[in-house]
Amino acid sequence: MARESTFRIKPTKKPVRYFSDSFKQSKVREIERNLTTVRMVSKEYEVSSTAVYKWLYKYSILRAKQLRQVIEPMSDAQKIKDLRKKIQELEQLVGQKQIQLEFKEKMIELAEQLYSIDIKKKFGSSHSDGSGSIGKNTSGK
Repeated sequence: MARESTFRIKPTKKPVRYFSDSFKQSKVREIERNLTTVRMVSKEYEVSSTAVYKWLYKYSILRAKQLRQVIEPMSDAQKIKDLRKKIQELEQLVGQKQIQLEFKEKMIELAEQLYSIDIKKKFGSSHSDGSGSIGKNTSGK
């Protein structure tokens, strides 16, 4: 019979990562300018929010000037999130419209073949007899 120890999965250690001081400072500047939030930085770079707050404590210019700042302004962060969502929706809509357009083009092409008629004018094709000008030649001669 199999032993319980053969089924245990040994936990793997998470690799230790180091961020440069310039990277930390740039992220702190982004947070200070309300371009991002602590939570977004934490999620994007897979680092704890506690670590990001330590970066703020160490590198923040506002802290050195003893100014208070709201760290997580929902307005800018929420706007960015909403805009990204809107972009995704619009890209999806454009894709759907492209599929519809291609479907209609194919239907017109099949109808032209089936009924042997020119449904849409082809670029560079000659005009039919009824569409020409009367009298003078178009070149002015």
